[in-house]
Amino acid sequence: MIEVSAATPKESDTVESRILDAALVQFEKVGLRKTTIEDIARQAGVDRVTVYRRVGSRDDVVQAVVTREVAATLAEIEKLPELHDNIDDLVVDVFVTIITKWRTHPLVQRMLLLEPDRILSKLTNDGELTFTMSVAATIKALTRAVEAGMLPDIPDLAVRAEIVCRIVHSMILAPYGTERDASELELAAFARQYLVPIISG
Repeated sequence: MIEVSAATPKESDTVESRILDAALVQFEKVGLRKTTIEDIARQAGVDRVTVYRRVGSRDDVVQAVVTREVAATLAEIEKLPELHDNIDDLVVDVFVTIITKWRTHPLVQRMLLLEPDRILSKLTNDGELTFTMSVAATIKALTRAVEAGMLPDIPDLAVRAEIVCRIVHSMILAPYGTERDASELELAAFARQYLVPIISG
């Protein structure tokens, strides 16, 4: 819960960014459970009260960090239509980017090692916000593809985007099966064969 303060937006953003940066460092070092507000405050160079006032409780900090990391990846996704001139390559790039980011993100890997139950909760019971953000970013990217002439103006484009997001979400939640250890080339082939038809078929 971010509290409105007397600081200017720029000053507020700087302090909050420092707090979230510090929290990310701590989470990657020791995990979520072992990280305290005191640890985050020390790492950020602020006092505990500032953390509580600017971001909130430890759970609020966790949610803010997760949301920011997801938003950073989704911001990349929204820019991908500029790099392609056909929908097949765009869908493949979106899929491979998301799966690769998930597999290589330091915080994700640390949580999978130390607190797999916590990350599962963040993607299921507490995952509505991040899933909604993912669908919105996918719809935005596909809408830009329509505007660029890569895709016809499909009436149910939002539904198709959500279906693809649910497939990706499932692959993240259950990282086993035929694509478990797939290379980027194999992931691209999977997307081209199975995901592209959902969007453009």
